Amino acid sequence: MTAISTILGAILFLRFGYSIAHVGLLSTLMIILIGHLVTVPTAMAVAEIATNQKVEGGGAYYMISRSFGLNIGGAIGIALYLSQAISVAFYVIAFTVSCRGLLVYIESRWGIVIEPWMVNYGLTGLLMLLMLTKGANVGIKALYLVVAILFISLILFFLGTGPGNGGHSDWYATIPQSFIGSDGEPITRFSFFEVFTFIFPAFTGIAAGLGLSGDLKDPKKSIPRGTMWATVVGIVIYIAVSLKLYYSAPLESLADDELFMEQIALWGPIIPIGLAGAAISSALGSIMIAPRTLQALGVDSIFPKGISRFISKGNKKSNEPVYASFVTCLIAFIFVSLGDINAVAEVISMFFMLTYGAICMVSFFEHMAADPSYRPTFRSKWYVSLFGGLLCFYLMFKMNPIYALFSAVLMVLIYLWVSFRNKERKGIANLFKGVIFQVTRGLQLLLQKRDDINADEENWRPFVISISRNTFERRAGFDMVRWMAHRYGFGTYIHFIEGFLNSKTKSESVEVRKRLIKLSEGVKSRVYLDTIISPSYTSAIAQSVQLPGVSGKGNNMIVFEYADDERENIQQVVDNFKILRAVDFDICLLRSTHKGFGYEKNIHLWITSTDAENANLIILLGYILMGHPDWRNCNLTVFSIYHEDDRLEKEDRLKTLIKEGRIPISQKNIELVKLAPDQDYRLAVNENSGDADLTVVGFNDDELLERGEAIFNGFDKIGNVLFVNAFKPVNLE
Repeated sequence: MTAISTILGAILFLRFGYSIAHVGLLSTLMIILIGHLVTVPTAMAVAEIATNQKVEGGGAYYMISRSFGLNIGGAIGIALYLSQAISVAFYVIAFTVSCRGLLVYIESRWGIVIEPWMVNYGLTGLLMLLMLTKGANVGIKALYLVVAILFISLILFFLGTGPGNGGHSDWYATIPQSFIGSDGEPITRFSFFEVFTFIFPAFTGIAAGLGLSGDLKDPKKSIPRGTMWATVVGIVIYIAVSLKLYYSAPLESLADDELFMEQIALWGPIIPIGLAGAAISSALGSIMIAPRTLQALGVDSIFPKGISRFISKGNKKSNEPVYASFVTCLIAFIFVSLGDINAVAEVISMFFMLTYGAICMVSFFEHMAADPSYRPTFRSKWYVSLFGGLLCFYLMFKMNPIYALFSAVLMVLIYLWVSFRNKERKGIANLFKGVIFQVTRGLQLLLQKRDDINADEENWRPFVISISRNTFERRAGFDMVRWMAHRYGFGTYIHFIEGFLNSKTKSESVEVRKRLIKLSEGVKSRVYLDTIISPSYTSAIAQSVQLPGVSGKGNNMIVFEYADDERENIQQVVDNFKILRAVDFDICLLRSTHKGFGYEKNIHLWITSTDAENANLIILLGYILMGHPDWRNCNLTVFSIYHEDDRLEKEDRLKTLIKEGRIPISQKNIELVKLAPDQDYRLAVNENSGDADLTVVGFNDDELLERGEAIFNGFDKIGNVLFVNAFKPVNLE
């Protein structure tokens, strides 16, 4: 009843003839179509959201805040409340227009001059008194009478004939660009979107019904049914009234007299009576709804404590929002002072358009998130909601770009303010969490399929996994993973907890994971962090290398770390080498020393005579590390060991490799180091890389299987070393 009394309200009587005169019948029908392209998706979204959750007082605000979270809901709720409060002023001004004949009669009969502003203020004061003393009950009872008057006035309007339009059948016809009205004042023709802005409040009736959700016996049943029926009835009557007006009156008459419907109706006085009833009922509806929205904002503590406590109070008997009603009436008094129905309509249209767009986007995001807890008994379609939401935001900027921009900025400022005051509440991140989950899942599946089909064709990038029990003693391993994964790949860092899975170790793993996340916050890490509980390091490795990559691609590299004075992890790599080879992983072993990574200014890459398999990966890793901000200004030097008779061959091969691989290393940063065939390359490394912040050298399978951990010894005079073993040569081209 509230929705239909607003839909068949002041705009229907005052602005539909106005629209036909200014933009033509066809454009008026287009306005009706576009308006319902907004309201129908919104009505369906409202019905959907309402059948998924318990709907309490606050209507649209309650639904948005419980779906988007209180921070976003609070920002939209404030805008919604302002639009509802300003609507009171809009309908009061419309009521004053309906009294124009009565005011003229009083002046001619008794000589009493009553100015329109007196009626505006008097009616606003009366509504305020009514709400503060009687509450919503009197307004709801009046709705039945008002709707009856509305339908009677419409019936008499359709039964009337009017002067006719002179036999014109041009649906595009409009008044001239400018002509003189009967009062001697010029009338300038408005554009399509200007007229749309003035008419759009007619389509806001669905929100009027939502505002009384807390007073409904069964909101889940009443909201979908009432909203959809009111929308359908509104569409039919709007089209019928437009056609009737066009064929019953000249365009100039419709432009000159905003209440020309009374010249068409079978009994003229019924039109201002109907308008008065519609305006009063809509004003009553708005003045009932707005305080409930404000009260709900107060209950949710959107405002500072003192203000929230004040506006959330209701009377003891029925919890009527007495203080919120008082605030609403004050706002209504301010906007009544404007006295211009078009100016007030612009403000209302902008705020309502913003609210409708938000409701549609709530529905869209709920569809995209595919949350099992979202189980409405009435379902819209995701593309309908998305279309409605995008159309709302498009129309806002077409209606009035300045108002739209101001509204958007105001929304952002209100959101930031509410979020600042309520940091613990859900915000933007929570809104998109479910959607991000679905998008990520889809991308992971796509990447996995492409990985299986085109595995041999794709260029190499690091999908790194690392397992360590020493995370909180040494950061070097974690740092290496985050450097590798920063820009070109993806990293997964797993902290190993030795033991069997039980409630105790599970609780420990939860706390450790929290520590890991906190550890990564200071360095803006892009690494996925987790824990693993396993009875041994070997079983932890076997489990971890079989894990699917979090990125959607399989992992292809594993990083181990050990300290120079704690060599247990080296033996673990040796003992589990066959497991790592079985999964085709590239292997990196980082030896960390007390020197750390120094100033992160120099990286030395060593290519030895037995490093044909590892050379490309070593060079590419150097390039990847330079992509991290920590190493951005570092100096990369490549050392190649040659023997007496192969200098030129080694030099040409290395230069070609760097050139074809497009690695940004200058010729002066390539150094050839001569060694005798029986001389250990470690001597050259110790001699040339003592000041390096990171040294990268390779090792091969045969050496490791033959000599074990001894191949990692002998680098006593240098700092941190990254030992690299490639499963197969990496393509640099």
